[in-house]
Amino acid sequence: MGKTLKTTCKMCRREGVTLCGKEKCALKRRSAPPGVHGPAQALRRPRLSSYGVQLREKQKAKRLYNVMERQFRRYFEAASLKKGNTADFLVQTLERRLDNVVFRLGFAKTRRQARQMVNHGFITVNGVDVNIPSFTVRVDEVIGFKESKKTKGLLNGLQERLQKTEAPRWLSLDAAMFTGKVTSLPEGEDLKSVFDPTLIVEFYSR
Repeated sequence: MGKTLKTTCKMCRREGVTLCGKEKCALKRRSAPPGVHGPAQALRRPRLSSYGVQLREKQKAKRLYNVMERQFRRYFEAASLKKGNTADFLVQTLERRLDNVVFRLGFAKTRRQARQMVNHGFITVNGVDVNIPSFTVRVDEVIGFKESKKTKGLLNGLQERLQKTEAPRWLSLDAAMFTGKVTSLPEGEDLKSVFDPTLIVEFYSR
């Protein structure tokens, strides 16, 4: 299975937005792009062509959700086959990835940690173990923790953190039971992100 090995905060600095989800993202301290020429580039960023702008938006989305190119293209192709707004369908698909839902519910501090938790067998869907981060959750499905994993150190302080977590409108969170439920499809304000999905549609529609 392909995966990116780049330092996450370097990608944040490259794209100019926080993608890693960390509170202490390096972008907040060093806004210049990574590399020896970073400070100079920050002062005079090159003017991008329309293709360059579209490419950067695609890269933001891929890096935000930790998705490789082949899978990302499949998401777009599936979204384009549906009747309606392709951009919205694309973001809905990305948002309903299991690792992203685990992150949105507050079970993990970052999407990368959520991916690790899924890979290591911490997460269940409707009581069934699921260790595939790209698994697409559906409406009315319940996401929780495997019983044997609830005593692991990774979950220390989780209940206190969940008490302060405000889940998106399309998810419901039961902090006491360490479970969350998909109540509807994400739409409207829930689809807003650091990237513009319409530019991604334009990129693949060239």
